[in-house]
Amino acid sequence: MLDLLTYDFMQRALIAALLVGIAAPMVGVFLVQRRLSLIGDGMGHVALAGVAIGVVTSTSPVFAALIAAVVLAVLVELIRARGRTSGDVALAVMFYGGIAAGVVIISRASGGSATSLTAYLFGAITTTSVTDLVVFAVLAFVVMATTWLLRPRLFAVANDEEYARATGLPVLALNIVLAVLTAVTVVVAMRVVGLLLISALMIVPNAAAQLVARSFRSAVRWAVAIGVVASIGGVGVSFYAATPSGGTIVILTILIFLALSAGAGLMHRLRAAGHHEAEQHDHEHGPGCGHPAVAHDDHVDYLHDGHRHAPHGAHYDEHDLGDGVPSEETARK
Repeated sequence: MLDLLTYDFMQRALIAALLVGIAAPMVGVFLVQRRLSLIGDGMGHVALAGVAIGVVTSTSPVFAALIAAVVLAVLVELIRARGRTSGDVALAVMFYGGIAAGVVIISRASGGSATSLTAYLFGAITTTSVTDLVVFAVLAFVVMATTWLLRPRLFAVANDEEYARATGLPVLALNIVLAVLTAVTVVVAMRVVGLLLISALMIVPNAAAQLVARSFRSAVRWAVAIGVVASIGGVGVSFYAATPSGGTIVILTILIFLALSAGAGLMHRLRAAGHHEAEQHDHEHGPGCGHPAVAHDDHVDYLHDGHRHAPHGAHYDEHDLGDGVPSEETARK
């Protein structure tokens, strides 16, 4: 794969893929928390209208798409916050209005200009120019820096908006920031995976990360790692297989998700095989119950009469004593 670096256009493509692979999952993790997984598609449709304006007016499609996506993102968030209409209705309006405007506007362009629109719809990473790369790098840095600095507040709002509002956080402002970050990410990624596929790179790595991560911080790290591997790997595969880069990146991302999903399911079955429900257990375990507590994976077991009991719903699971697990007498000491 090192021979890819001998081509200038592939060097730019790999750098662009790296930027998108980092930025998209960092924003997407908050969209997944807020159950707004499809908002990237809506932003993509709005950005399409901006690209069409840029093509017809012979101006920069990137900046036109950025302005259109940011303006519509802020408007939709304000409409949703005022309660005039629900979030899904506002998103639907953004979906249909954006793509309809894009189709109508691009119909006024010449044949060559209309054809170039496919590069933004489905991605054309190998056509990324130095100017495009500089613009994408600046925008990606803004997205990553803002997301990193505001991550505790964005997480608080995404996890429980009402509680965040009660604690005094500027919920509306943070929601607008997230909407703008999403719009900027869509514009950054449109030449890499395309406006019609960008949502996959924001959502699927985070869905895969949640299968293996044990905390929000580790989930973000896993999602970024998966996004980078899929983006760079997809560019490499598309070069040798002569396939579209955007579709190849998304397919690789989905394959990673399926592999982790299968692995997580296997681990769950293996762990379940060692968990047996206690036949009869009248004693109620908990802090201060008098029995030593032992950490076991993501929960706590209590040592009792040579057994390890773990509260599980309305019953107790009985776990086998494994190597390295202290006896009840040792744990008390």
